[in-house]
Amino acid sequence: MKPHVYNQVTYINRPLSEVFEFFSKAENLNKLTPPILEFKIITPLPIKMEKGTFIDYKIKLNGISFKWKTQITAWENNRRFIDTQIKGPYKIWIHEHLFEEENGQVKMTDTVQYLSPGWFLEPIINKLYISKKVEEIFAYRTIELDKLFA
Repeated sequence: MKPHVYNQVTYINRPLSEVFEFFSKAENLNKLTPPILEFKIITPLPIKMEKGTFIDYKIKLNGISFKWKTQITAWENNRRFIDTQIKGPYKIWIHEHLFEEENGQVKMTDTVQYLSPGWFLEPIINKLYISKKVEEIFAYRTIELDKLFA
């Protein structure tokens, strides 16, 4: 089955180096994740972010706790990075963060390829629930980024 793709573009009125530095610190994920997910980084902080870095988390979805392990599979300083789920609630989760300077601000593009479990029911589960949850998580993130970089 082919993964779903979610794209979001966010503009941040700050220098590229400042924005990338913020996203280079794993602990800042706590500031961008909705509280309902009870997101917690298990890997001891601080985490040196670079290609090959593994990060372990706990997260709750619909009251069910999951362990989530990701790996940084690409890292280009002040340009982009990709985190890929190794273990977690999705069959596939690949999240590319792309940072570009545009008109004196940062254009941040998030592209997520994901596939949830559910076998032949996965397209229905995604349409009724998962895609909406992904959108809600990124909407929350945008609001928090606006507050943090106001």
